[in-house]
Amino acid sequence: MSNKNCIIIHGCPSDEPRAKNPETRSYDKHWMPWVKQKLIERGIDTVTPLMPEPWAPDYEKFKTEFEKYEANENTILIGHSCGCAFLVRWLGETKRKIAQLILVAPWKIPFADDEARQSFYLYPIDATIKERVPSIVMFTADDEELDGKKSLQMFHAALDGKIIELTGRGHYTYGDMKTEEFPELLEEII
Repeated sequence: MSNKNCIIIHGCPSDEPRAKNPETRSYDKHWMPWVKQKLIERGIDTVTPLMPEPWAPDYEKFKTEFEKYEANENTILIGHSCGCAFLVRWLGETKRKIAQLILVAPWKIPFADDEARQSFYLYPIDATIKERVPSIVMFTADDEELDGKKSLQMFHAALDGKIIELTGRGHYTYGDMKTEEFPELLEEII
């Protein structure tokens, strides 16, 4: 049994009614359950917590939920989209040491008229994170949106790390990927 653990933080849907409906909710699905299962099979305790009201993300509410889980030198943190922005801010504020940080389709650019996301995304990235995190990996796609590409560059400029660009994965949602499997992510962890 491994002493490693993994916490996967989902992205932030824009549509509250669809996000609240279990039939149409997708922000915590696509590749996350598959990766969680594969890591558990390898002895890595993995959780995928549901963040509170992710359609109107609030950093303090996310932080309260996230801190129910142990994050230490043996922890792998994986974020998707706005989950990446949360994890990078949290690591910068707490100065925590972790084993690995993986950002999948990282996002840091709010829409001009979205106050919740402005306060969630607009913070300085702490470049000292790279001194406390020995492995930083960022996934993007050749067909990611322009603001997604710009967000990736913002994170990479501050944190360095390895960029992996895959073909045809879009924003790494099921609708873009057309699969729940994400072996490239698994390979970066194992």
